[in-house]
Amino acid sequence: MSVRRVSIVDFRNLVKVDLELGDGRTAVVGDNGQGKTNLMEALAWLATASSFRGVPTEALVRTGAERAILRAEVENGDRTTLLEVELAASGRNRMQVNRNRVTRVRDLLGHLVATVFGPDDLALVKGAPAGRRRYLDDLLVALHPRHHGLVTDLERILRQRNALLRQAGGRMTREIASTLDVWDDQLDGVGDDLGRARRDLVALIRPEVADILDTLGDGTRAATLDYESDWLDAGLGSALAAARPDDIRRGVTTVGPHRDDLGIRLGGLPSRTHASQGEQRSLALALRLGGHRILGERLGVDPVIFLDDVFSELDPGRAGRLVGLLPSTQVLITAAGTLPPGIHADRVLRIEAGKIVADSEAGE
Repeated sequence: MSVRRVSIVDFRNLVKVDLELGDGRTAVVGDNGQGKTNLMEALAWLATASSFRGVPTEALVRTGAERAILRAEVENGDRTTLLEVELAASGRNRMQVNRNRVTRVRDLLGHLVATVFGPDDLALVKGAPAGRRRYLDDLLVALHPRHHGLVTDLERILRQRNALLRQAGGRMTREIASTLDVWDDQLDGVGDDLGRARRDLVALIRPEVADILDTLGDGTRAATLDYESDWLDAGLGSALAAARPDDIRRGVTTVGPHRDDLGIRLGGLPSRTHASQGEQRSLALALRLGGHRILGERLGVDPVIFLDDVFSELDPGRAGRLVGLLPSTQVLITAAGTLPPGIHADRVLRIEAGKIVADSEAGE
């Protein structure tokens, strides 16, 4: 799988960018703030229908513009798919696949499969559980777009249930109990499905991460991954019933997949508190690369890889080992200034103030 052509209009500071991309590794270099990450973010949006920086749509549209336009031709075997998205500063986004309008996000997903490595990935290991849950959910959606419905349904049900709990004001009435029953039934079904899917995914990723860390970590202790949930074995329905008095008192849903975590341990100890900075970086890279391997194996494609300013955070040894682990697929790399010594790119693009100002073949 590869992106052959990309056109970007009014996305962040990118006024107009038109590129043809080839196989192999393309590096986008330039000073900070010139648009390197914006280019990656635009391409990644077409793969995930969201910003990997976690920002809302209005932040993606260039200041003063009403909309941003993203287009990409994606080649997968002998099939080429045209993806087109109009991101609105206000109102609804518009999406097209091969000139046919689609109204569901899941109909855009799956045509471009990509893995994004970024400098903020360290938060996967040392940050809050929400980032690790999103990591799992993003992988699930990439494996099959139907999981997007599970994730969005969970968010919708939780919003409604929590609004009802706040409305209750700590008092249980017959009406509140009756309405809670309705939301609990919905949450039970969606939550159980998502929890099981996450747990199964962790079982798939676990050996991949351990294998990658063996190479990346340069002696790092063995890693273990577990899906941490205190309700999944018994079922969410019974857990919600038991937690209802506490939920009413606190005005929030206290149990469910939105409270679960991906437990990561090194040598049997929590990596968040007992791993060095270097070990945590290796773990974060292993999580991304392990997910990439699973996507390739399960989908039968070679997902595109985006490496956004990753090498500035790595020592030369770890950077070299990461490059050695990358599969032979299309790779886009951003770097401030120049690529680190020993990191090869087949093509180098220089970006300044949101415009590609130089394009050259590159060697070692």
